[in-house]
Amino acid sequence: MANNYNQLRAMLAIAKGSFKAILRNPSAVAFSFGFPLIFILVFGFIGGGAPTISVALANQRDTSTRVIQGLLKNPMIRLTDDHDTAAIHNDLVRGRIAAILFVDSARSAAGFMQYTISTQTSSASGDKYPILKAALAHVLEYAVEGNMPVQYRPIIITELPQIPGRQYSMIDFILPGMLGFSLLSAAVFGVAFLFFSLRQQLVLKRYYATPIGKRYIVLGEGLSRVVFQLITAVVIIGLGKLVFHFTLVHGWITFAEMLLLSLFGLIVFMGFGFIISSVAKSESTIPPFANLFTLPQFLLGGTFFSTQAFPKWLQNICEILPLKQLNDAMRHVAFEGAHLTDCWKQLGILAIWGIATYAVAVRVFKWE
Repeated sequence: MANNYNQLRAMLAIAKGSFKAILRNPSAVAFSFGFPLIFILVFGFIGGGAPTISVALANQRDTSTRVIQGLLKNPMIRLTDDHDTAAIHNDLVRGRIAAILFVDSARSAAGFMQYTISTQTSSASGDKYPILKAALAHVLEYAVEGNMPVQYRPIIITELPQIPGRQYSMIDFILPGMLGFSLLSAAVFGVAFLFFSLRQQLVLKRYYATPIGKRYIVLGEGLSRVVFQLITAVVIIGLGKLVFHFTLVHGWITFAEMLLLSLFGLIVFMGFGFIISSVAKSESTIPPFANLFTLPQFLLGGTFFSTQAFPKWLQNICEILPLKQLNDAMRHVAFEGAHLTDCWKQLGILAIWGIATYAVAVRVFKWE
């Protein structure tokens, strides 16, 4: 009798019932849809540019010059880690950096070393270049004495013709972060509360009376949450595109790749929910455990602002966080025109987190 039991149909029936239960839960709907959408609306109406101010040197050896060292003393100016010429050019076009600096030096007729700094920007530099320009003017101010004629100044600043670039708005940065926020919150809190409640109310134990296998019970419940959160992702991306002109470089292809990233990230994050549901002793202990994992990522995962604003040592810590990798992959795909095959680093780190998390979840998961 048990051999003829349709496990797949039973799993889909569980998923259907669980999905209806999610829709009937106002807090689940409000937390998944409401909170991220409120942030998108606020930042969408505010507008603005990318929150980073980075520059690149055309010649890396120019780092040792006094004029560049003086510029980098400004805490608002950072030097990019890219050394490849093509990568630096792409960063400029995509708005990752404010400008490329070309430094020429020669001994003047008066006998002193004279530096000429040429800056090349793109139309994607936005409001970052004026900050760089002010920093250069600050360096020039300290280098020039009185009303020294231009030909005798130790530093001369020129601007090269601007190159075309993609216009980067605040919504292009904030929407992927809000999508990651929604996925992480729903996966960790939703799964933790769901399976703790099912175990506490003996629902899982009642499932034992049916011929359905244990793994199909978990898959059925998990499937309902995956479907619900993918619908949330569609709504968030669709609203950002239609109302605030969120950038989808390759249109429907980019949209589909963002959904695949959402699915992958959601599956990885759900593993933490399974762990928390098993180690929690009561419902009141679930939020502290969940917040212990989620809050650092909300703050350090590039959700609300770029991690380039942090010190270098803290940036290195941010790079190992799964939410940071998901947010980076989302932004690369949505705005920069990358594809999933170009996000191997982000996907690889997420995969490592997923393998480690589910290895722990399998060992600690409780049915009763």
